Amino acid sequence: MALIVSVCLLLVVLTTVIHYEVLRGLSLWLPELAIRPRAKLIVVILGTFIAHLLEIALYAFAVFALVRYAELGSVGDVGRFSFAVCLYFSTETFTSLGYGDVVPGGDVRLLAGTEALNGLLLIGWSASYAYIAMERFWRDGLGDSN
Repeated sequence: MALIVSVCLLLVVLTTVIHYEVLRGLSLWLPELAIRPRAKLIVVILGTFIAHLLEIALYAFAVFALVRYAELGSVGDVGRFSFAVCLYFSTETFTSLGYGDVVPGGDVRLLAGTEALNGLLLIGWSASYAYIAMERFWRDGLGDSN
């Protein structure tokens, strides 16, 4: 259980740092970008989307390693376990979609709960950032006819 708790803490820190750096980079880069304000919003959405994909992949790798190598639980049907299943499960968990077709067992359930909470916070952070960026770029683009 100590290993799972440590991995949970590590992933929360890593995903927060990734998210912070992506949003910081966007904040520094976007004002200098010579494109229309509405195109800057597309850059914001794509940048945050890529950050989320990277964060989901980190969780998927952790789940895969903890199940395959540390044998600390299961994810879905044991006979069909693969990295693709872990990636799907991680995406479903991070977004709190929760179809329930792939269910964790054993100690990795704690990691799944942590990922759901972490994903909720990071998605909220992205939404807040996108709103602030949209407000700024709309104001800056009032004279823009396109």
